[in-house]
Amino acid sequence: MMEHYIIVKFTEGTDVKALVGPVHAIFEETLSIPGIHSLDIRTSNSDIANRYDLMIIITMDQEALPAYAASEPHLRWKREYGDRIAGKAIFDCDTAR
Repeated sequence: MMEHYIIVKFTEGTDVKALVGPVHAIFEETLSIPGIHSLDIRTSNSDIANRYDLMIIITMDQEALPAYAASEPHLRWKREYGDRIAGKAIFDCDTAR
């Protein structure tokens, strides 16, 4: 089992709080992909300029990663929000034991 982290810094002036609901709705659709087990979306509690805004954590079987990457919700996320993203980090790791 693994955790897939997407850590996002939105462009200046983006209302992050207004995006949380729609972004959550998109990623919630990934839960129907076999091997994807859970979703957690967190917003930053800091308004310091160099901090990232949003962290998406998807817990999945490692074998589900290619299906997730090709999924319609993932592609829609990139299509609909890609131009609002100033920076992004993707990090995959084994789940904590």
